[in-house]
Amino acid sequence: MNAEDIRTRFEQARARGLRAREAAESLGLSEGAALAAHVGGHGHPLQVVPLRPDWLALLQSLEPCGPLMALTRNESVVHEKTGVYQKLSASGPVGLALGEQIDLRLFFHQWHAGFVVAEAATGSGPDSSSLQFYDRHGTAVHKVFVREQTDREAWAQAIHRAIEPGQSPRFEAPAPLRARPMQPAVDAQAFASAWGAMTDTHQFFPLLRQFGLERLHGLRLVEGRYTHRVETPAVREMLMEAAFEATPIMVFVSSPGCIQIHTGPVRRVEPLEVHGKTWLNVLDPGFNLHLREDLIDSAWVVEKPTDDGAVTSLEVFDAQGELMAMFFGARKPGQPELAAWRQILSHLQWVEPPHETVTA
Repeated sequence: MNAEDIRTRFEQARARGLRAREAAESLGLSEGAALAAHVGGHGHPLQVVPLRPDWLALLQSLEPCGPLMALTRNESVVHEKTGVYQKLSASGPVGLALGEQIDLRLFFHQWHAGFVVAEAATGSGPDSSSLQFYDRHGTAVHKVFVREQTDREAWAQAIHRAIEPGQSPRFEAPAPLRARPMQPAVDAQAFASAWGAMTDTHQFFPLLRQFGLERLHGLRLVEGRYTHRVETPAVREMLMEAAFEATPIMVFVSSPGCIQIHTGPVRRVEPLEVHGKTWLNVLDPGFNLHLREDLIDSAWVVEKPTDDGAVTSLEVFDAQGELMAMFFGARKPGQPELAAWRQILSHLQWVEPPHETVTA
């Protein structure tokens, strides 16, 4: 299948109503590879131009554009946040965006290619203009979309400085789905003691690395002490109660190269069943969340000790053991956890732990 065939078939798939990622998958391609085939192509609704790989400078240049929509997703959750790209910085390959609305953790070593993507409207929808960034397998790590309030002139200037017309980037074949690796034998008591000695939530990832554990296995090792399984409808119940009580929360969703965070209330929570899929949606001005509720395999209430007191999260995983999303009560460092958040979590239905023991 040559580039022109890909463009034509991609256009046909989009005309059938498939999203860009689905259209690419229908051709047996990653989304990044499908976009790369459009570089230099003409006469199609989708126009794609490569970007220079100076990711931090590009994101920093977006502040004059005003409100933009930031989108980060994984296999089962889409997180969309509208705001201004502000306070961008980096230390080595790790970047931060600490704007009032756009709150990101950026892992630039995973950013392989970027594109300016312009797509003509299909049907009654508007034309679309975006920046899209992909890892080496062609999986989207982050996207930035123009909104009605965006300063189009500033957007055009930022793009003009960032584009690098020329050869299309190449992508590796998508990583195959892997079986969950056997977890190493671990001193469960030592792991639990180290967990209990944490003074900051950011010490959790180094703790997992220290013991050679994946996240879900770590939760299982301290089940009943620092973690508790809850019924899989927990996310719906939590969001509904948070909306009803106007309790501000934090919603974390990650891609291979970005963690995107919403902090604030949620108001309009709407489940939707379509084509055999159950989507749990938050549809608020400035924040949208779309979570495949039917893909939740396990849900956990997780408590981590800190100098500010215990910090508790609700974490959900799919059947492959991949983290789908995390939810916290809204808080800033130095502040204790919201009592209202703990109250919401206390209403979730616990699941009795299995009788078999976890390898330790």
